[in-house]
Amino acid sequence: MAKNLVIVESPAKVKTIKKFLGKNYEVTASNGHVRDLPKSQLGIDVEHDFEPKYITIRGKGDILAKLRKEVKKADKIYLATDPDREGEAISWHLAQALKLEDKNVYRISFNEITKNAVKASLKTPREVDMDLVDAQQARRMLDRMVGYKISPLLWAKVKRGLSAGRVQSVALRIICDREEEINAFIPEEYWTLDAKLSVKGEKRPLTAKFYGSTLGKLTISSNQELLAIKKEIEKARYEVLEVKRGKRMKKAPMPFTTSTLQQEASKALNFSIQKTMRLAQQLYEGIDIKGQGTVGLITYLRTDSMRVSEEADQAARNYIAQAYGEPYVTEHTSGKQNAAKIQDAHEAIRPTDITRTPVLVKESLSRDLFRLYQLIWKRFTASRMSEAVYETTSVKIGAGDYRFHVSASKIAFDGFLSVYTSEDEDKPEQNVLLKSIDEKTALTLQSLEEKQHFTQPPAHFTEASLVRALEELGIGRPSTYSPTITTILARRYVVKENKNLYVTELGEVVNSIMKDSFPTIVDEHFTANMESLLDKVEEGAVSWKTVVSNFYPDLNEAVAVAEKDLEKVTIEDEVSDVICEECGRNMVVKYGPHGKFLACPGFPECRSTKPYLEKTGIKCPLCQKEVVIKKTKKGRKYYGCENNPECEFMSWQRPSEKPCPKCGGYMLEKGNKLACADEQCGYSEARTEKKE
Repeated sequence: MAKNLVIVESPAKVKTIKKFLGKNYEVTASNGHVRDLPKSQLGIDVEHDFEPKYITIRGKGDILAKLRKEVKKADKIYLATDPDREGEAISWHLAQALKLEDKNVYRISFNEITKNAVKASLKTPREVDMDLVDAQQARRMLDRMVGYKISPLLWAKVKRGLSAGRVQSVALRIICDREEEINAFIPEEYWTLDAKLSVKGEKRPLTAKFYGSTLGKLTISSNQELLAIKKEIEKARYEVLEVKRGKRMKKAPMPFTTSTLQQEASKALNFSIQKTMRLAQQLYEGIDIKGQGTVGLITYLRTDSMRVSEEADQAARNYIAQAYGEPYVTEHTSGKQNAAKIQDAHEAIRPTDITRTPVLVKESLSRDLFRLYQLIWKRFTASRMSEAVYETTSVKIGAGDYRFHVSASKIAFDGFLSVYTSEDEDKPEQNVLLKSIDEKTALTLQSLEEKQHFTQPPAHFTEASLVRALEELGIGRPSTYSPTITTILARRYVVKENKNLYVTELGEVVNSIMKDSFPTIVDEHFTANMESLLDKVEEGAVSWKTVVSNFYPDLNEAVAVAEKDLEKVTIEDEVSDVICEECGRNMVVKYGPHGKFLACPGFPECRSTKPYLEKTGIKCPLCQKEVVIKKTKKGRKYYGCENNPECEFMSWQRPSEKPCPKCGGYMLEKGNKLACADEQCGYSEARTEKKE
């Protein structure tokens, strides 16, 4: 009988797929990529039409030898790598490495590892799609050019094995820009005012929020304004001016894409992006389910499409009608299609079988796998359900020339909310409005409650919000978000503390060099445009070599200019006034993985090192000793007193020597302004001196 060979990427898939196909098929794995550009050189022949030089990846020789033996025994070879650009490229590399030109070779792909999907793919084999392969080759070569041309310059300037990357450098810049925004932010004061009103015949008081005056909405920005308003409304007559009752619909969410899954798993389950992708990969490749054997629980995990197959959509509707009732089935498809860039897998992330509920598989899954599967199952189920309906009531209350508002809502029909609520859900209003309230209802003021607030700076990026920013800007694609964030964390350009991402001193140095010498590379619009060009390569509209050949000369020129600028600067170690306790020499400033440190110039004979405390020339506002630049254990920069721990002064912003003229406290440098460290004081002025 004919012998068929199916080659997949991951060994985890082998067992699952072999069970579906039976004795006639041999299933084996390539363990990912088998060929790549060499690590020791650029690996791109610039002189000869940018031809890439691929070599066998170290350690893959034995795998290829085993695959060659299997190929000899097979009549038909099916390349069943992942259904995206990278998977297509792996199939092409396998065909090249195994010399399959004269063989019966077919490319098959499936969006889910289920018996039906795998068998259906064998009935519709095709050739390797060279447009997809070329898009991946172009991405790989662009990344290699940036990495191998710019990284040596960083080594020369900063003296350690740092790296630059086409997407990672833009991600670093986005985080640095946000940090600058936060540091330059000056809080503004505002007040809220609530009126507690007793309603005739009701025990519970009504809380109305200050809205404004007869002229419109009003912000109370100082205590003086507040006191003036209070004086007028304390003796005013409170009356109901208008009651509006209505309905509000809340649409069901769209099923998950890679980025929305990463964001929601981060918020709801506290998973890192890397962890989410690792667990999702396991759910996709197959889990041994009690009584069912090994089966893929979800569809392909790298996707930016929200399309759902007709079969899956119908199965979901049938399940919802049976489990929840017909009113819960949506009349239309939830979500919209991305017109711009549906790439990689062409379906949203969903369970492969909606009747395989989280409860049924709980025993077979680890806690984290279960929680992620449950999140995906609930989100997809909700996307096929009808919208939630709220009954809303809005009351406008007059107090002389001023206006207060009360609003409340309650669920009339829960719809999709019976299955799924997002972490971003708005919290329901606390007021329980009286059904009997109308324009004739008598109101009496019980008390006024005021509260002082200050506007908050933009939030620090988390992994989830960075993924959202990258996606909105069109930077990177589903397969790149996780490795990009992993790289900038591993290089210690950025550290993670309580979910938030903070730039380290090292990250600031690298970002500064990239912005000065390679502004185009770290320009988000340029990078987004490059992504759309790669999409055009995938569509067959642009040649991949055109993209690469247009990119290289500009990069090469920028590198040449940067090299010349570096040659003008003799890069020597900065000598400090700190004496080495071991040998008596003046210690020098070095760069390490965590930023600057002091080391003895007598290395390797003398290996003495010390933490580097950079002096600012500013006196400590608390004890008058010197303020120095310090770093947290993870590498985040801050300003502290050299007399620590006796003096507890600490600030994330650079303090100024100039005292606050309003309250006498110390001021901080915030962008081009000086602002009092005490928010209650609120004083700020333009900066005249330049930051060193």
